[in-house]
Amino acid sequence: MRTVRKRRNENKTDYKLRMGLLKQDKPRIVIRKTNKYLIAQYVQSKNAKDTILIGVTSKELVKYGWPKESIGSLKSIPASYLTGYILGKKILEKYKDNESIIDTGLQRNIHGSRIYALVKGIIDAGINIPHNEKIFPSEDRISGKNTKKDFSEMVKKVKGNIK
Repeated sequence: MRTVRKRRNENKTDYKLRMGLLKQDKPRIVIRKTNKYLIAQYVQSKNAKDTILIGVTSKELVKYGWPKESIGSLKSIPASYLTGYILGKKILEKYKDNESIIDTGLQRNIHGSRIYALVKGIIDAGINIPHNEKIFPSEDRISGKNTKKDFSEMVKKVKGNIK
């Protein structure tokens, strides 16, 4: 009988996936979802020890002009896209490195989801990530035209404020 590792038993770590990511020797972009926000981190691994170089949450969108009355939608697809765009710009500004891989952890891969909207934002900022165009949400969903309140103007305004 083989015992299961503690973090695998708690559904926190997939050791096989983690080993594959560590072997690639490229920086990772780690994406995690909480109940209210999205968290994206630029992580470098050395000797199986992770160092977070840059971290961004969707809370930062308020600094760039996201309206305070729409703060409950910081987990939406437009907010995900803009969070990824912020992370991509920060990576290029600080490290000039434009190649990395995505680490979504134990989250389910659903085409057109918030995770892939965040990845689309990172790619649009100028980071090279291996991807397939079919996984991204449509442009209408990214710009927020499909919601009750049209977010398209707000997305343009916030994206313009990001340097």
